[in-house]
Amino acid sequence: METSTLDRKITLKNDWQKLVSDNPKLRIRDAAEKLGVSEAELLATNIGNGVIRLKPEWTSLLFEFKKLGKVMSLCRSNGCVLEHKGNFQKISIEGSPVHQVGTVIGPIEQRIFFSAWKFGFAVESESPWGVMRSFQFFDKEGAAILKIYLQEDSNLEAFQNLVNHYLADDQSGDLEIEKFPLAEYAKSIDMDAFTKDWENMKDTHDFFGMLRKYKVHRLDAIKWIDDKWAYEVDKFATSKILEVASRTQMPIMIFAGNKGNIQIHQGKVRTIRQMGSWLNVLDPQFNMHLNEDLIAHAFVVHKNTEDGLVSSLELFDHDGEMIAQFFGLRKPGLPQLAAWKDLIDSL
Repeated sequence: METSTLDRKITLKNDWQKLVSDNPKLRIRDAAEKLGVSEAELLATNIGNGVIRLKPEWTSLLFEFKKLGKVMSLCRSNGCVLEHKGNFQKISIEGSPVHQVGTVIGPIEQRIFFSAWKFGFAVESESPWGVMRSFQFFDKEGAAILKIYLQEDSNLEAFQNLVNHYLADDQSGDLEIEKFPLAEYAKSIDMDAFTKDWENMKDTHDFFGMLRKYKVHRLDAIKWIDDKWAYEVDKFATSKILEVASRTQMPIMIFAGNKGNIQIHQGKVRTIRQMGSWLNVLDPQFNMHLNEDLIAHAFVVHKNTEDGLVSSLELFDHDGEMIAQFFGLRKPGLPQLAAWKDLIDSL
C-alpha cells in the first residue's frame, strides 16, 4: 500500500473516531456521509480490527446462511429500513452468472440482484449489548446492500466456519469504488400506446417490462399516466396505512431495498410509533423505520392483473428513487382484499 494511501486511511479512521466520540450514537452510514466517503470505505478502515474481507462468492454464501439459524436481516433504501428476525429457509437462484437473481422465501423474504454486489465483510464489533457479529455486503459504490446480524440463539460455530471458508486472500482496505452509470430516460413517450399497455397488464411484473420498453423512469410513468391509474397523495399517508392495518389487523406487504436487494414484509403489523421524523413499526420479529423527511412524493398506483386491480402506495425521494411500496397482502390467483382497496381509496 502506498504511503499516501495509508495516510489517507489513517486520517479517515481518526476522523471517524472523533465523530463517534462527539456523538456516540452516530451510525456508520451517517458518519460516512459526513466524511464524504462510502460506508464500505469507512468500514474497511477497520480491516484487521474486527473486520474481515470476504471472497466475492456471493451465491454460494447465500445458501450457507441457512446454517446460521435465527438471524436479523437488515435491508434499506434511502429512507426506509426493514429488519426481519428469522431463518433463511427456501433459497433459489436463477439466471446466468453475470445477472443471477436470488429468491429467499420464509420469515426472511428477499429478491437479490447479485450483479450489484461487490464487497463483503464479516464484522465483529462491541456494543452496549455485547459483541455484535454480522455479515455485511455492499455495491460497487460502497453503499450497503444487506446486513445479517447474529442473534442470541444463532449458530456461532457456523458463523466462524463461514468466515474461515470465505476469507479473502486480499485483506487490504483498498476498495475500488466506482459509480453506477447514469441511466438515460425518455423525456416524452407515446402516451396513448403506453396507456393501452398499462390497461392490458396481466401481472404486476409486466410493469417493469413496460418501463424498459418505453425507456421511461418509474416516477415519470406514474406522473404521466391518467389519474385513473395513479395519482399523488399526502406524503404522510403511510401513517394512516399503518395505523389502520394495525387497528384492524389487516395483513399487508412492505417492499424496500436498493440496487442489490429488495426485502419484503408480509403479514400484520402491530406497534406503530412516531419518533420525530421517523415512522416506525416495532414488532418482536419485524421493525420498519421510515424517514418521512426524505419523502418527496407519495402516489397511489393501480395496476391491472388477471386477478383484478392491484393497488399500492409508493413513496419516492427527492432524487425520484423508490423509498418503499405498500400493498395489501395477496397471493397469486386471488384478488386483493376489499378492505385494502377501501383504505387506498380513502387516501
